[in-house]
Amino acid sequence: MTFWSVALACAVGSYLIGAIPFALLLGKVKGLDVRTIGSGNVGAMNLGRVLGRSWFFAVFALDALKGLAPSLLAGWILMSSVLPEGPSEPIRNLCRLLVGAMAVVGHNYPVYIGFRGGKGVSTSFGVAAGVWPELTVPAVLSFFTWVMGLALTRMSSVGSITGAILFPIYFVLATVWSGASLMNRWPFMVFAIAVAAMVLARHRANIARILAGTETKVVGESEQAPASPSR
Repeated sequence: MTFWSVALACAVGSYLIGAIPFALLLGKVKGLDVRTIGSGNVGAMNLGRVLGRSWFFAVFALDALKGLAPSLLAGWILMSSVLPEGPSEPIRNLCRLLVGAMAVVGHNYPVYIGFRGGKGVSTSFGVAAGVWPELTVPAVLSFFTWVMGLALTRMSSVGSITGAILFPIYFVLATVWSGASLMNRWPFMVFAIAVAAMVLARHRANIARILAGTETKVVGESEQAPASPSR
């Protein structure tokens, strides 16, 4: 078994795990289809608006876990002596990160429900948190940025967008602070920029609503709003 065949198998497995729509599955427990309520988004915040904070935290944790698990597993398999033959360390790191990114792609475009999924914030956090130590600190800082954005504006999208924009910047600052070379960590920089771009792309409709002053706010323990055609 070659390095490339194992990397491909890991990427496919990561996508299939990331594609599990936990918001939809947990919503079904309460007899709800998350795609037809609130914003229509298959994600933790939309379900939490309707069913309450405990459901938000449950889905957020599960969505983060489906990014964390493939990220950790890929790091162990592709970066360890389990596969002694293979490309250079930077290319191995890039493959490891691509495996993690496939979990985010799976979350955003899940094969199980017609490729219409969530926005990838919690899964991206899980993937980045699993890349120790290069991306763990930037991921945690982006998470707290999301919390602050939500607390200050009552709009989850503002926190998500701000956290995504700052994620590559946090990575640069953390790398410089650690004394490591940015040149040697270029695969992580590529990943940070790609994740930020993916999250921003999935929030295009939210950005338009923020600019128009019509974005949905989190106002209480539960909130139900008519489904939006924009996801």
